[in-house]
Order: sequence, then structure tokens, then C-alpha cells
Amino acid sequence: VSHQRTDWISIHGHICHLLIPVLGPQPCFHSEKDRKHGKEQLLRRQESLIAVALSTAQRFVWAGKPLEAIPAALQALRFSSQVFGSSSVQLVPVYLLLAEASTGTGRLRQAAKYLSQAEWIILQTPDCSAALQSKLHRGLGLFSIAEGNLDQALYHLANDVYLATAEFGLNSVEVSGGYFHMANIFFHQNKMDAANSLYTEV
Repeated sequence: VSHQRTDWISIHGHICHLLIPVLGPQPCFHSEKDRKHGKEQLLRRQESLIAVALSTAQRFVWAGKPLEAIPAALQALRFSSQVFGSSSVQLVPVYLLLAEASTGTGRLRQAAKYLSQAEWIILQTPDCSAALQSKLHRGLGLFSIAEGNLDQALYHLANDVYLATAEFGLNSVEVSGGYFHMANIFFHQNKMDAANSLYTEV
């Protein structure tokens, strides 16, 4: 019952009205033009579902409610896999969000699996953008912090900063997240000069 309640609060209350036309029986079309139009309409509905589920999950993570984020992110993963395929780069942001939410609930083994999936997809995509690779390294960095492996976290966050700089430029706001998490690590290590320098950069 508690799982159902969490699921309802997290996502099903938001997407129930969108699920019926997507999961229900599809109409039978008599012409090729109608069939094409029907497929396009179904795709638009599926993409709307993905967008709602992903933004809902992200809001819960930002609000510090990782447990509530997981059902919404799983719905986003389910429909993203159907629309884009199970090895598409479009799944990477969903896997990273699931990893972040799982880490937030203390499910580190599950988080590691999601991060491995995201990393595998990126490795299989030679033309993957630096922006997406940056997000992967940030996810790996935050996971390493949760594990207590601060040296590994600094390695991944440095890669995050490097890749974000390559994609967006040295003074872009996208770079500031990596600097911020690195500064927090140096702060906890009592390396105040490095921490203050990075906080200033942020």
C-alpha cells in the first residue's frame, strides 16, 4: 500500500489522463495517411509522458525527496526505451536521474547499476556530446562522494568541469556545478585555500 501511495503521489496522479490514449487499444486505420498520422500522434503523446515524468522526477530530487522521484523516473525510462530504444543516448539523463535518486535513498548498489548503464551507452556512442559526458562524470562524482571515495570524486568532477568548459565555455554557468562539488570536498578536507578559490570561481 505504501508503494502504491508513493507511486500515486510521485507520478500516476500527474499522468493518468495521458496513459489511457497511449496504453489503451489503438484505433484501426484504413488508409496509409491515417496510419501515419496515428503513429505521429502516439509518438507525441509518448514524448509528452516522458517530459512530464522526467520533470516531475527532477523536481522531487531538487526538493530533497529522492524516494518520490524514483517512480516518476522509472516511468520516464519505460517510455524512453519504447520510443528511442534501450541503447539510445536519450536514456542517459534518465539513468543519471535514477542514480541520483537511488543514491539519495541510500541504495548505492542500484545507483551503481544505473550509472553503469549510462556509461555503457555513452561508450557505445562515439559522437556523444561533451555536455552529456560532463553530466555522466558529475553523476559518477556525486556517487563517489556518497561512497566516501573523495579522490575518485575529485577525478570525475575535474572531468565534469573540463567537458562542460569544452562544450559551454570557461565562464558558463554549466561549469559552476562541478566547481561547487569540488569546493565542498576540499572544505571537508580542511583545504580552505583550494575550497575558497573554487567557491569564488562559482
